[in-house]
Amino acid sequence: MSRVLLIEDDRAVRDGVTLTLRRRGHQVEGAPTGQAGLAALETFRPDIVLLDLMLPDKNGFEVCRRIRATQQIPIIMLTARGDDIDVVLGLEAGADDYIVKPARGEVLEARIRAVLRRAAPGDGGPEPEAGRPAETHGDLTIDRAGLLVAKHGKDLPLAPSELKLLLHLSATPGRVFSRQQLLEHVWEHSYHGDARLVDACVMRLRTKIEDSTRSPRYIQTVRGFGYRFGPL
Repeated sequence: MSRVLLIEDDRAVRDGVTLTLRRRGHQVEGAPTGQAGLAALETFRPDIVLLDLMLPDKNGFEVCRRIRATQQIPIIMLTARGDDIDVVLGLEAGADDYIVKPARGEVLEARIRAVLRRAAPGDGGPEPEAGRPAETHGDLTIDRAGLLVAKHGKDLPLAPSELKLLLHLSATPGRVFSRQQLLEHVWEHSYHGDARLVDACVMRLRTKIEDSTRSPRYIQTVRGFGYRFGPL
């Protein structure tokens, strides 16, 4: 099973989540502070990070940005409320998804599996297409076989959600997808999910692939409907 780094200062929550995940076969390393969590990234080498937003030393937003500066490991943030500005800020900092505390074991398991699938080729994530040549879209090169995206020949560091979103949209240039359709395909939220996940991911993706986020060339907004890739 997966190696989970849990960065959570509340000992009761940390112990409860650790026990729940270990019962489901995961290896779990707990860290009570942001600094301890950043250190554990190097020693524990997790497959995924569960990150509380309210930490005593470094806030979760800073920790998320620090992780994203060097790694594209999946990150799920833990928040006490799902309807506040913290969710938006956490997603904008680079989190792939969020869970409102307290969460049942099956919810934790489902979200972890869904996020890991985005990062795991051949396991429900972006499916490598062997033998398919790389595509060129303007200044972007998309290698579906290698799961790589480059701009002007330089590889772009995309988080799992960003990569899967780009692969999905670019597969059918010009086709408009609603936020709900993208939630179901990229985040695997079969219920009426949180559109903020999509909007924040689009925002982060645009900062990496667009020359101007104000006048996007690749990921275009279709007001009242959703998003599309191109056409260029």
